Amino acid sequence: MAVSATANRIRTPVLALGSGILLAAALPPWGWWPLAFVGLVALDRLIADQPRWTRFRRGWLVGLGLYLPSLLWMQDLTLPGYFIATIVYAALVGVAAAVVPATSPGRWVALPGAIALTELLRWSWPFGGVPLSSLAVGQVASPLAPVLRVGGSLLLVELTVIAGVALAAAVSRQWRATAVGAGCVVVALAFAALAPRGEAVDGGEIDVALVQGGGEQGTRAEDTDERLVFERHVEASREIDTPVDLVVWPEDVVDVDGPIDESREGEELSDLAQELDAPIVAGVVEGDGPEHFRNASVLFEADGEIVDRYDKVHRVPFGEYVPLRSLIERFAGDSLTDREAIIGEGPAELDTSAGPVSVAISWEIFFGDRVREGVEQGGEVVLNPTNGSSYTGTMVQTQQVASSRMRAMETGRWVLQAAPTGFTAIIGPDGTVHQRSAVSEQTVLQDTVVRRSGNTIYTRLGLLPAWIVALFSLVAGWFLSRQAKRNERRQQVVDPPPTAADDAKTRDFAPSGG
Repeated sequence: MAVSATANRIRTPVLALGSGILLAAALPPWGWWPLAFVGLVALDRLIADQPRWTRFRRGWLVGLGLYLPSLLWMQDLTLPGYFIATIVYAALVGVAAAVVPATSPGRWVALPGAIALTELLRWSWPFGGVPLSSLAVGQVASPLAPVLRVGGSLLLVELTVIAGVALAAAVSRQWRATAVGAGCVVVALAFAALAPRGEAVDGGEIDVALVQGGGEQGTRAEDTDERLVFERHVEASREIDTPVDLVVWPEDVVDVDGPIDESREGEELSDLAQELDAPIVAGVVEGDGPEHFRNASVLFEADGEIVDRYDKVHRVPFGEYVPLRSLIERFAGDSLTDREAIIGEGPAELDTSAGPVSVAISWEIFFGDRVREGVEQGGEVVLNPTNGSSYTGTMVQTQQVASSRMRAMETGRWVLQAAPTGFTAIIGPDGTVHQRSAVSEQTVLQDTVVRRSGNTIYTRLGLLPAWIVALFSLVAGWFLSRQAKRNERRQQVVDPPPTAADDAKTRDFAPSGG
């Protein structure tokens, strides 16, 4: 008996961690998206009919299994931050498991809303949030992805969990609940198929060129010759087949001490734009004193003039600024950035001669509201100049391509992602990746894309539809749970459980054997 009890104590944590690992395996760079549903079924089985604290503890272990591998990229920014974030974000999975009813069907109804709301909290807090390693990032390749144009990534999270609990109900042979869950998925996908997705602008075809200068992956700015990086991109730009309507350079491959228009690099970019006879959107870092810098996408028009710019608004914590610096630098030491980015104030849109474009610089592509803002300002194509060269491996880069696919489907726009060492990609409004570069290569991606206008439901309403679904899910789940308990109490009054006297009477009147 003691051996059996010990085995159970070990088995449950292992199953919980394994459930989280299945959820992680559904994410890029692994991308085995069906495993998310297996992980959700396992999560449901782990918390079914358990006390609240047990549900929290098991959910937290599931979260550890999910975030330990999928947030590993954070160690390139701050190793202590990686461990802290993993523990805190795993606890949010535990909270989601704890706030739903213990019994079905209330648990199944409430779980999509609970997971969605804790995901939304993680995307927003602390320090602006971290939307990577979301269920939605893994499901952009799945048949559920079209709901993005209705309610954004939050609705995709909810529909993923609904599909998971429908499978959990099937495992429990609760066929009515299975049918309801499957019906919700079918209705959502049918509605998404009919929902508006934007429209092509008449005569809106433009030839675009995305420049990737190349270089070794996993190198930090302080270990790199910024002039060499700039020259690589100039060299690659010489390979552009002209005529072209728009040229996009990656984020911060132009690094200058002061204003770009007063620098040598600014003059060379002006000459290059005139040589190509095309506007260039270049990623520029401008020094602003010893402690600050600006991260901007600067528009050089075909005549060489700087006519517009967008300064990054949503900064990377521990990459472009250090929250709670005085506290954290005691543990992180010299690994923290010395300078901090100044927050931009302008709208996320540039007016180019090729048409208005929405701009989300690097990290901002993970946040749907940044792209949505640029589209609301009139952006007909989305640009994502980025720089993931400091990260080892391709975990961030693959999740970034998946996020660019989500933004394309949410807005009904082409997305052009340009990176210095990869991945550079051209993505259609249906989320299809038309071209993608390899890591570290020097290359230019060229294609004809179509400027698009009009709104999807998401660009009109944002996450409001998903908010409604989440709150309804939680309220309805608890209502069903309480209703079931009331019905159970009524049944006990009508048909009370047998007493000891009733058992004795049953024995007295039982027929004797023989």
